[in-house]
Amino acid sequence: MKSVRTSKPGTVEVVELDRPEPGPQDVLLRIRACGICGTDTAMVVQGGAPFTPGELTTVHLGHEPAGEIVAVGAEVTGLSVGDRVVVNPMDGPSGLMGCGGPQGAMSEYVLIEKAELGKSLLIIPNDVPFAVAALNEPMAVAKHAVNRSDAEPSDKVVVFGAGPIGLGAAIWLKLRGVEHVVVVDILPERLDKALVIGADAVINSAQEDVAARLTELHGASANALGQPRPGTDIYIDAAGAGAVLETVQASAKWGAELVIVAVHKEPVDISGILRSELTIIASMGYPTEIFEVTPDLAAHWQRFATLISHQVPFTDVHKAYELATTPGAADKVVVTFE
Repeated sequence: MKSVRTSKPGTVEVVELDRPEPGPQDVLLRIRACGICGTDTAMVVQGGAPFTPGELTTVHLGHEPAGEIVAVGAEVTGLSVGDRVVVNPMDGPSGLMGCGGPQGAMSEYVLIEKAELGKSLLIIPNDVPFAVAALNEPMAVAKHAVNRSDAEPSDKVVVFGAGPIGLGAAIWLKLRGVEHVVVVDILPERLDKALVIGADAVINSAQEDVAARLTELHGASANALGQPRPGTDIYIDAAGAGAVLETVQASAKWGAELVIVAVHKEPVDISGILRSELTIIASMGYPTEIFEVTPDLAAHWQRFATLISHQVPFTDVHKAYELATTPGAADKVVVTFE
């Protein structure tokens, strides 16, 4: 079978590997679609995963798969050949799929060890396209950020970053019943997409004063010193830019909340949190959400499909990674397998 890995900065290679043979507790999955995320592109740019300082390790890429079961071990229950499934890439006994473990999902086949329905795999309805089902993992990341926010319907929320995680968070907020959700970005086409998926308003931070616009949308409030601030209750950072934290600290009212789901590569000054008693909440991965999201993803798959900007066949997988690693070239790339 063919599989994709990276081991040198800026390169991906397609290699031939033996197709895995399932044991009695395993399932063999034929991959039908696999997304490319920011973690993948970071590993491609650096040429592997730096597990120890100064050392790069070959990584078998891909951790956003959807596929079809082609073989089932004799001891596996609840799963059958032909089932269409999504995967928990963090559940593999041998290591994280596509993030340092021995397998990556950007492969024609993947072995699901000690397969367990509802823990390592979940069946998806036949009418959900595999490319959309491959969004299950990143949408679990977005759902965890929203869960961490504890957003109530009456809360006024702003999401920074209209990439897949930010737009996914906006969808989950609306499905949660939050009445007013604003999305902030600097790219007009991304902001247009935010309105399509259900955001109530958008702000182009390259052209507009974010605090002033939020005050128009969410009303006026104040920080702990009585200085005027927008009435926004919850800020979600899905952008990972220092300017976002600067904007939040300058805008947050007394008792506001900031959920950070993005990875920040540069140090930031957080001294402004004192003036608003800003609560900062970190959001990492999906402790419980990996299959919590699946029924809603299936029920609203047309809405989530909007997040995919490019579907690229596996035969052009190098093009897929080129798109994903080129700033501004693509929002969400999903590789499909015939």
